Amino acid sequence: MSASESATPHLVAKAIAASHEDQPRVAPAQLFRNVLGRVEIAADFLACAAGMFAAYALDVLLHTGNLAQYPVRGAVAASIAVGLSSVLFLHWNGAYRGGGSVLQIHQTERAIRVPALSVLLLFVFSLLLDRRISYTAILIALVMIPALLILQKVMFSSIVRTVQFMGIGFDRAVIYGAGDAAKRVVSALFQSLRLGLLPVAIIDDNSALDGSTISEMGYRRRRSVPVQRVPMTPEALKSSQCSVLIVALPNLSSERQNAAVYAAKQAGVRIAFLSGLELQEQLWTQSIDLDGFSITTRGEPLISWHYGILKRMIDLIAAAFLLVLISPLLLMIAFIIKLDSPGPALFVQKRVGRNGEPFNIYKFRSMYTNAPRYDFSPATSNDFRITRVGRLIRQTSLDELPQLMNVLLGNMSLVGPRPEMPFIVQEYTPEQRQRLQVNPGITGLWQLSADRTSLIHENIEYDLYYIRNRGLFMDIAILIHTFFFAIRRDV
Repeated sequence: MSASESATPHLVAKAIAASHEDQPRVAPAQLFRNVLGRVEIAADFLACAAGMFAAYALDVLLHTGNLAQYPVRGAVAASIAVGLSSVLFLHWNGAYRGGGSVLQIHQTERAIRVPALSVLLLFVFSLLLDRRISYTAILIALVMIPALLILQKVMFSSIVRTVQFMGIGFDRAVIYGAGDAAKRVVSALFQSLRLGLLPVAIIDDNSALDGSTISEMGYRRRRSVPVQRVPMTPEALKSSQCSVLIVALPNLSSERQNAAVYAAKQAGVRIAFLSGLELQEQLWTQSIDLDGFSITTRGEPLISWHYGILKRMIDLIAAAFLLVLISPLLLMIAFIIKLDSPGPALFVQKRVGRNGEPFNIYKFRSMYTNAPRYDFSPATSNDFRITRVGRLIRQTSLDELPQLMNVLLGNMSLVGPRPEMPFIVQEYTPEQRQRLQVNPGITGLWQLSADRTSLIHENIEYDLYYIRNRGLFMDIAILIHTFFFAIRRDV
């Protein structure tokens, strides 16, 4: 039994579902979400089936005169089989329940892994039934189906979000509490369209937060929720026109809890408590329902033994191939850096790797040589320490390319948490030290997020999410997101 991909939306969904038990009639918003779920399943089926049929068609075009090998009826049957099996696998993997994941990485990982299983299953059955499918068609399908499925998911999410902000089929939610838990709740609700909850306000008693906003954890801080310093009263809930109150405060006193319940009851809104917030700080937890009781245990992540071997093989092959491929680019960047400012083109610095082991990291020099060697990284491109060329290579992440040598040496991986300097690691909390359990990487979830402008360890959610869910398909999904993020870096 594995830990859920996102504890916060799971708890919210459970609480909201429980509040619906006393309602005999299905609300229009719930009916809309049910229809939306059926449409999503149908869209997934069509995308996977179309991808398989396109693979057949391309294989025919690549093999002129081979049309008799693929009768249209057989191609349609195989496409339907792949579409149905993909939908079933997605359902069994929880794609149609619960909440969204950080940066939607888990959805991309599913879109790669599930079609691969379906196509390989079709290939096995074709061998058993003596109806051979060409290797070319299989290879094309392994690329075509994930591409169409990911594209369909992006388009579907965009349409649903447009409908969401129009206020159709979604309930307005107010969050009580503006701490770290509130940030996770806001992100979970924005990214978990199936929950049908749109956060519209945050209520907190802290006067320092009045007038501020809490942004979602995402590629860009496009969506945020205002924080209001008002007492928890029925009038405050009515003014926000909400239908759900989510209490996201740990260690809530019975007095404040009763006040929240009373305010929700008087305002006629449902209320949901995020119980067990302290357990969400733990990295690996498993919950078992036992006749109304919840038993929660903590254990180590179940990572397959072959994942480490495959990851290292892919790192070696990819790093060696890329270094040879981009060697002219590396030489050109080094030459321009030398022309722009005095000093070496390569910058070598001590970083902390797996299990706290120090190593030398290689980067293109982007700052003047008189800048402190160990200091917090510049938060903006206007920092006086950055050279003219350095500003360009930092904005395009070209300064990170020499780290492919670290990948070859085994100090780093293509995907993983970013390594930090020793003076920062010395101040880590026990929770933050958990990010040292895996090899650091060139790219990862934090690098893709809008929170990359702040310190890495202050946004530990990204690294802990990766460590908990890491796998071969997850790494591929992050690399895909990195590619598309890098070519449209506009923040």
